[in-house]
Amino acid sequence: MSSQVHEDTQASKKSKNTCSASTANIGRKSANFHPSIWGDYFLNYTSDEEALRTCAQEVEMLKEEVKKMLKEGKREPLKQMNLIDSLQRLGLAYHFEQEIEEAILVLHDHQINAFIKMDDLYNTALYFRLLRQQGYSAPCDIFNKFTDENGTFKSSLVGGIKGLLSLYEAAHLSVHGEVILDDALSFTTTCLTRSTENLSSPISHLQRQVQHALEQPLHRGMPRLEARTYISFYQDMDEKNLSLEKLAKHDFNLVQSWHRKELSNISKWWKHMNVSSSLPFVRDRLVECYFWIVGVYFEPCYSLARIFMTKVMILTSIIDDFYDVYGTLEELQLFADALERWDITEINQLPEYMKVCYREVLNVYNEMEELMRHELGAPTSNNRQSSSYHIQYAKEGMKQLVRAYLIEAKWLDKGYTPKVEEYMPNALISAGYYSLTTTSFVGMGKMVSEEVFEWAMSEANFVRASAIICRLMNDVVSRKFEQERGHVASAMECYMNQYGLPEEEVEAELNKQVEEAWKELNKGLLRPTAFPMPILMRVVNLSRMIYVLYKHEDAYVHSNKKTKEHITSLFVHPIPIS
Repeated sequence: MSSQVHEDTQASKKSKNTCSASTANIGRKSANFHPSIWGDYFLNYTSDEEALRTCAQEVEMLKEEVKKMLKEGKREPLKQMNLIDSLQRLGLAYHFEQEIEEAILVLHDHQINAFIKMDDLYNTALYFRLLRQQGYSAPCDIFNKFTDENGTFKSSLVGGIKGLLSLYEAAHLSVHGEVILDDALSFTTTCLTRSTENLSSPISHLQRQVQHALEQPLHRGMPRLEARTYISFYQDMDEKNLSLEKLAKHDFNLVQSWHRKELSNISKWWKHMNVSSSLPFVRDRLVECYFWIVGVYFEPCYSLARIFMTKVMILTSIIDDFYDVYGTLEELQLFADALERWDITEINQLPEYMKVCYREVLNVYNEMEELMRHELGAPTSNNRQSSSYHIQYAKEGMKQLVRAYLIEAKWLDKGYTPKVEEYMPNALISAGYYSLTTTSFVGMGKMVSEEVFEWAMSEANFVRASAIICRLMNDVVSRKFEQERGHVASAMECYMNQYGLPEEEVEAELNKQVEEAWKELNKGLLRPTAFPMPILMRVVNLSRMIYVLYKHEDAYVHSNKKTKEHITSLFVHPIPIS
């Protein structure tokens, strides 16, 4: 692919001398993106430091109480499982990773026979899900006892909504070939959907959970958003633990204050770039990018990584709009060439509108390299974990992405619709998730080895599955909007053109491929894993954000509806604590 990017090198060199800085007379496309809905809302951040200190003290005290609960729960497996489930769903598990790991290990090693025999759908499915989430290969035939002689789930299960919901959530962790889990998902979806029909007000917290799960399965949800939602369910439960409820609310508000502070700092950087005036044709989506990256890692310990990744993502969004919307092929070739050289002197060859972005790309990576130099130290003969080592991989990811953008720009310029076999390898790169996966590892510290970066750059099956989810979900929901303005052919057009299939059949096929990609991700999470779980979860969380933002529409481009509600719930309103 790279040879295609660098074709006509001599022509490109000549064009540097002839490309005018003025672009006023060039016909430009326009996507008419709506402006930022946030303006300067997050620019300034003030907090009640005394209240935050009190909140932090309350969190530390309640954490000790929960550790005692986990220790005491070892004698009661069912109680222990429900406690762990609550901690995970309330967004608190990151405080108790070692305790949860030890508890799940005991459940895996000593309780499997008991759960194989247990005739309780809710707890059996919960056991299965907790083990799979922790990377243990719980056997799917644990559910055989709930089927009849024909292998069909028993009709007697239909009325047990709590058990059906537990099985529904567990079924989303299936891998290839687990037919019983495919059947379980179909069965529970049908039963739960029927249970939501003709509900009278007020509906119970369990009914609200069912409605939410049908729209957003837990395993495919944004962890922070799912925690915020579950807190609202949990506080209405009769069987709730008051200490857990209080800890969840205090911890959410404390982390929210941290996120608000980060968002304020990034907003100042963005304001300085003056994108709304200098680049009015691009998507002004800084807050949405930060929301996206909080989905990748929300924990305070990943602050440096989160800020860097947000900046890279919004710059990538701008570059994407250069290639999809505004730039001429000549200009796009110049930008790709300049990025390959990664040298600030190249900026003089670019048209004016590209200069601010090119300068900031180099600045952001250079600043991150300097910050990481303090964190990782200088490289030695025995330690290659230097700042430049991490950043070089991130730079290569960005270059690879722009090469893919340029190939698509050339296809569009020629009016060319590639065959599926030609489209997909490039489209998986241009989807951006290979580059963002590599970027997500920068700033995670010494746990990220050379092998991790090589694995990510090699398009391993696990990372490729995430890219497939990103590309195909994007192509399905964005197709009509993009084609209206003139856009390179999507997977939808490629399939329809090559195989002569109607739109409905192609959409069904692409959705099927997305489901298979989720199974590949689930498979990659089972032990023995390629790398530690914190690394793998960056890839899974990137996939989750695509599911959240692209299930029904492109909610990144059209962010003034559901995405606005999500951002408001996470970054605007703290949770009231009575």
